Amino acid sequence: MLAALEANPIRFRPVETRAEASRTAVGPLRNFSKDEEIFAEGDDTDVFYKVVSGAVRTYKLLSDGRRQIDAFHLAGEIFGAEAGAEHRFTAEAIGDVSLVCYRSRSIDTLSYDNPALARDVLGATMEALARAQEHMLLLGRKSAVEKVATFLLGLAERTTSGGAVDLPMARIDIADHLGLTIETVSRSLTQLERQGVIAVPANRRGIVLKDRAALRRLRA
Repeated sequence: MLAALEANPIRFRPVETRAEASRTAVGPLRNFSKDEEIFAEGDDTDVFYKVVSGAVRTYKLLSDGRRQIDAFHLAGEIFGAEAGAEHRFTAEAIGDVSLVCYRSRSIDTLSYDNPALARDVLGATMEALARAQEHMLLLGRKSAVEKVATFLLGLAERTTSGGAVDLPMARIDIADHLGLTIETVSRSLTQLERQGVIAVPANRRGIVLKDRAALRRLRA
């Protein structure tokens, strides 16, 4: 017996963490480069995603060629989980993006197989609904400056960047999300900066929120 064990030693598999086990169950990370399509409107909803790093935009092209961005999805957020058989929007990587993929057909069994992920999916769905409701109000009833202020404050509340908000998306993306022109977005940012509410660094990739109380008043 001892000789057999020495000839064929038992190899113990390292214990996986919960995150590693979940990742193993759904496959490796998928990486997308800047502006690469993740899924298109009309594609099957057989997979949904969680952003590990980077940011994603989801949008719809209108009949006249205009683009309406419905949402931005940041690190740690889930997107692409829909009730229907086809995606209603197109998803693209804003910059370099890493995603974990989950098979949609497993959603019904998540509460048994992976309760933590089931809670994440439910939470993501509720947050997406709340943001969609706020976005509907924003598009219909707010001025340009109020729209930009609401967008900046909402982005800050979804990140842990302290007083500064990183903007992974371009000005044109913000414009297409808020239903504005890129010139109007730039003018609104300039107006908020002159009022001392924000500061725009020289690199223009981030915004410093100097007066959040003023931003909340504009959002209200």
